[in-house]
Amino acid sequence: MSIDPAISAFADDFAREDDVLLAARDTADELGVRPLSPATGAALMVLTRAANPKTVVEVGTGVGVSGIYLLRGMNHAGVLTTIDVEPEHHKAARAAFASAGFAPERARLITGRALDVLPRLTDGGYDLILIDGKITEFPAYLDEARRLVRPGGMIIMTHALARGRVADPAQRDQDTTAIREALRSVRQSDHESSSLLPVGDGLLVVLANL
Repeated sequence: MSIDPAISAFADDFAREDDVLLAARDTADELGVRPLSPATGAALMVLTRAANPKTVVEVGTGVGVSGIYLLRGMNHAGVLTTIDVEPEHHKAARAAFASAGFAPERARLITGRALDVLPRLTDGGYDLILIDGKITEFPAYLDEARRLVRPGGMIIMTHALARGRVADPAQRDQDTTAIREALRSVRQSDHESSSLLPVGDGLLVVLANL
């Protein structure tokens, strides 16, 4: 079972993206990148604004669509650390951030495989972590995120419904299996509060207990 396409389209239209985001989506089409849906981006920005983070890590820069939503929701003095294995993606994201009016020092773009970069980041040093990137590595990203997030901080995982496949036991592809593993880990945890939101392709929101 998946979200009704008409409802998803209505939610995306409600988000009202500006020219900066629309241009970034055009770049995503050119580079073969699938960014978060407008409704998912809007939810991400609202969650980020509520958390008011100063230090954010994003796994999977893409062309900067999710990064713009994060930066628009973050504390104005905050810095986004965003990781992607493709230099071309970072070039596009840097241009998108500049078009959105963000100073270069607001975003630290690290090119490399996330599972090589994340272990080098500071334990408990981040207010919010967004997990995107390679879906089969989501459980490993989650393990790293739990180490990196401060007590009371937020972890958000995208694609948490795998286009509805997580609800179908017959679906056992690698992506769906990885997402189920991450969801199971969070649901069984006594040290986190969480909610699975059926927006876009699904958002898992986790708060690290104080």
